[in-house]
Amino acid sequence: MVEMEPIFGLHIEQNYPLDRDEAYRRALEKAAMFFSASVYGWSFDYEIGERARGIPEVFELTPMGEIRWGDPKLRVTHADFRDSRLYVWMDYHPDQFQARRLQTWRSGTVRNAQAVGYGPLGMLGAEEEWITVRKLAMEDAARAAVRAMLQGNERNRPKEARGFISLHSFPVYRLEAGRWACIARFHVEITEIVPFSVY
Repeated sequence: MVEMEPIFGLHIEQNYPLDRDEAYRRALEKAAMFFSASVYGWSFDYEIGERARGIPEVFELTPMGEIRWGDPKLRVTHADFRDSRLYVWMDYHPDQFQARRLQTWRSGTVRNAQAVGYGPLGMLGAEEEWITVRKLAMEDAARAAVRAMLQGNERNRPKEARGFISLHSFPVYRLEAGRWACIARFHVEITEIVPFSVY
C-alpha cells in the first residue's frame, strides 16, 4: 500500500499528491525490499550489551543478496486506487537458486520469531526517506526478534550472537507515538553464541 497524499508535518514541502507513476515506483521498490529480505535475508552480528557494565547494544545486518525493483520476476497482479491510497498485489517468481534459498529458510534448524521494531517518522534531508525509515523500522524489528529468541533460550545473557535472519512474511506498519512501528515475523538461525564468561 502506498499513501498518495500523507499528512505528516515533515512532508509539507514535498510534492503531493503523488502521480500514478511515482506511486507504482514506490510500491515496486517497497515490494523489492520485502522480497529481498524474504529470499536472501541477512547475516547478523549482535552485541547484546548491558547497561550495568557500560556495554552498548549493537546489531549489524549484512544483506545476503538483493532483488531490485526493476527485476522482471517481480510482477504486479492487481492494483487499485482507493481513498488516496494505492493498493498493489504482487508476485515474485524465484529462479531455482532463489527457490532453494527459500526452502533453506523453512528447514528444521531455522525457527520463527515475531517482534515490533521502530523507526523515525522522517529524516530531514534524506532524499528517499519514505523507504529508508521503513527499512530502519524493519531492521529494528529483526533486532527485537533475535533478542526475544535469545531471552527465551539462554539462561544467562550472552555477550554476542551471530547467525542469519530473513523475513517470514510482509510486515505491517503503523504510526505509533510519533514514529513508525513495524510488526514483522522472521525466520531466525542462531549459529554462534558467545557468553560473557569467555572474556
